[in-house]
Amino acid sequence: MGPQQDPRRRQGPPPGGPDQPRREQRGPDELRHEQQQHGEQAPGTRRPDQQRRPDQQGRPDDRRRPDDRRLEGRPGERPQSRPGAGAAGAGAAGAAAGGYAAHASEDADPGLITHQGYGRRDYSDPYGHTAYRADPLTGAYDQDGFSDETVVASSHAEGGVDDPDEEEPTDRKGKKLLTPAQRKKRRWRRIRRGAYACVGLFVVLPAIAFVVTYFLVDVPTPEEVAAEQGKVVNYYYAGGEKMAEEAPPQGRRVILQPEDIPDTVKHAAYAAEDATFETNSGFDVTGILRAVWNQATGGTGGGSTISQQYVKVATNNDEYSYTRKWTELVKSFKMNNEQSKEEIITAYLNTIYFGRGAYGIETAAQSYYGKSAKDLNASEAALLAGMIQQPGRVEDEQVREQRWSYVMDQMAANGWVSKQERNAAQAPELIPDEKARPEALTGADAFIKNRVMAELAAKGYSQEKIQTGGYKIYTTIDKRAQKAAKESVNEVMKGEPKELRKALVAVDPKGGGVRAYYGGPNEPGVDEVDWGNVQRNPGSSFKPFDFTALLQQGEKGLYSTYDGSSPRQFGRVTVGNSSGVQCNPCTVREAMERSINTVFYDMVTNDVGPRAVAEAAKAAGIPEKHGKKPTMASLDGNIAIGGGQTQVTPTDMAGAYATFAADGIQRDTHFVAKLETSDGEVLFDETTPAAKKGEQAFDSDPEKNRQISRNVTESMLDVLPGSDLSCPGDHACAGKTGTHQYDQGDVESDENSQAWMVGYSPQISAAAWVGTGRGEPIQDANGSPIYGSGLPGSIWEEFMTRYLEPLDPEKFSELTSDEVFGPAQAPVTDDSSPTQEEPPEPTSSEESTSSQESSSTPSRPSQPSEPPSHGRPSEPSSPAEPTESEDDGGGWLGGGADDPDTANGNGNGNGGGPPGG
Repeated sequence: MGPQQDPRRRQGPPPGGPDQPRREQRGPDELRHEQQQHGEQAPGTRRPDQQRRPDQQGRPDDRRRPDDRRLEGRPGERPQSRPGAGAAGAGAAGAAAGGYAAHASEDADPGLITHQGYGRRDYSDPYGHTAYRADPLTGAYDQDGFSDETVVASSHAEGGVDDPDEEEPTDRKGKKLLTPAQRKKRRWRRIRRGAYACVGLFVVLPAIAFVVTYFLVDVPTPEEVAAEQGKVVNYYYAGGEKMAEEAPPQGRRVILQPEDIPDTVKHAAYAAEDATFETNSGFDVTGILRAVWNQATGGTGGGSTISQQYVKVATNNDEYSYTRKWTELVKSFKMNNEQSKEEIITAYLNTIYFGRGAYGIETAAQSYYGKSAKDLNASEAALLAGMIQQPGRVEDEQVREQRWSYVMDQMAANGWVSKQERNAAQAPELIPDEKARPEALTGADAFIKNRVMAELAAKGYSQEKIQTGGYKIYTTIDKRAQKAAKESVNEVMKGEPKELRKALVAVDPKGGGVRAYYGGPNEPGVDEVDWGNVQRNPGSSFKPFDFTALLQQGEKGLYSTYDGSSPRQFGRVTVGNSSGVQCNPCTVREAMERSINTVFYDMVTNDVGPRAVAEAAKAAGIPEKHGKKPTMASLDGNIAIGGGQTQVTPTDMAGAYATFAADGIQRDTHFVAKLETSDGEVLFDETTPAAKKGEQAFDSDPEKNRQISRNVTESMLDVLPGSDLSCPGDHACAGKTGTHQYDQGDVESDENSQAWMVGYSPQISAAAWVGTGRGEPIQDANGSPIYGSGLPGSIWEEFMTRYLEPLDPEKFSELTSDEVFGPAQAPVTDDSSPTQEEPPEPTSSEESTSSQESSSTPSRPSQPSEPPSHGRPSEPSSPAEPTESEDDGGGWLGGGADDPDTANGNGNGNGGGPPGG
């Protein structure tokens, strides 16, 4: 490449001026362009800018005065690429760089020397049309003003005044374009401003607010707190009559001094609530972060210290708000600055609620153990401290065991008890509740109070809040119904074996309220378990949900037939009927009356599937879980006959059958009708029409939903007369018995471990249960097996008679033949016709049962539109003499006996399941 071809090679200016050689070598167009650059005019052409501006008139040349020149561009901006832009500035920069000063000085402006660029030298004409820029290394310059290595001089320029004729480069939205350096500078400016704002928002302002709050708040003394806690809680029946009142009587509250509380009690409180109490400043940062994490991830557990808990109790404010937590934290910090740790823990233990109506450690020690706080040992102190979090569940033995064990473990982990002491410790026993609180609800009624408190706690109203607020609790319990329930149980069970446990729950179908509740006698040392709230296998009383699932399919119904022979093989499972009773072909209606296990097992495993049954049961009101334990954990054939891991409570069953009584309208079962503050403010009310509206249970179409429910009711109308049970007078009733077999491996076994009767009228739904609570065989006073139609049936019948007799009779809604699902009517069967297979000859122990055998032959189905009469039989059988129509359970291969040590009964899941009954 020659010297003139290499733009990097430095060249000197040729004689006659720097552009003389180029002029000689260029063509006409290039010469014309060069003339324009030096102010010359090509022949025949006219420069468009020859018209001078007014301020240039009369001047000797066309050049602008130095003070008229405009600096091109702004700091950091790329100059415009059109000819003439920034020519003057470029020329000055070139002259300053040491180029050809003589030529460049003609256009340079001494006043702009500070704005020179440090790159290519520019040679411009005075009009700024075209600039020749010389490379500082080679001296080469291009006609178009650019070389291979372009350096923008204006990028180093300071801001100045723009030419009004020039336009800033903009984007599509009309915003000015920025260079990368400008964008980076703007980003960092925003980051700095954001950081300053964060510091101010999260550090400076909170610090100021903390100081202001610190001087504005005060911490109440234990004496002031005690004065606020002595309020009465009133319980009322559904009719408004007072049921009971509960308040610590005068003299039971004792304020202890620090020296009166042993270290063992203090350590138990630390272990249960705040292990860092001795070292924190009133709040625990790690605890707060842990609580935030738990809230974000759906976990449980808070971050409150003992000081914060005292403040919450002292102010009687436990609302979930940032304001409450903020003031609570400041007060806690202030308390720790003004008081010693010994004073704080003493104040806390003197005011905190422990359950059983006891506030303060001294009152709690008396209520729990009948002794003074100074005499408590580590095990007793651990239970008291453990119940601080759940004082309303102190009567729940399982909860007590869990909380005691947790605190003892924490005491051992922190060195407050030795490992040997921990291993040797046993959970302490409580004194009877009536001795602890003689003015409170006791006996069987105490279980109502426990259910009420559990329900309120689920709604966000703790027992402590209720007690300190002196709330008024209006229950759903009907006084007359509750009396009828207790009298019915006591009358029927009088003289029966002492090991038998019993429960009766009654629910209002029109509102969902529990009208009567008997969970047991609550007799200290004998039977203190609330059996109305314990899960059990329901046996055949679960079969109406099988039929509900079948009706939801819309293809089969009351008079659809199945093979009801016994035993039958379903895969690897063998299922049998009560005493080997046969029914083939067997309608669903007849199978429900006689509780034919093989029909319903066939229905579920081959027609609807276990999941559909579970969904139908949940739609009726059976909860998916009872606490943390599922009600229908294993979706297999066991659910068809209420066995395996299908376990429900009497409360669940009474509530679900209430949905059938209400023609398919499901209403949640509840114990609290209304809650008011001490000054009459209503916190919630379940008695309003909106609250009692309910939901369509089985189908979104109201009429189809009613028809499904009414068909289920129709299927159970014959069960009562077939079991020698009835409703009083003209009242209409329907229901289903159920038993759970004891020896599940024996198809022919007559031993049962659970017995149920669940039934309803349009006005009330009730469930009665009898068992031992340990899964053992149940027998009556005569030594005979107990079936659903026996003791549970008698309890149910006695209660329904006592409750319904004073009321005007109500009938179930009409069911026409067109509304019967499946076949319209089954063929009438002769009552005298024998069964396909006679049951085996009964043993001597079954003689009374076989002598009353009445349902070994098929019964005549009644017309759907004309339900049969259900008057009381003239000579009902003894509760100890179940009829043959009552199923005592079938069986299947692979079953096992109940575990006598489990509190929740069978729950087998080993491929088989208990036969229904």
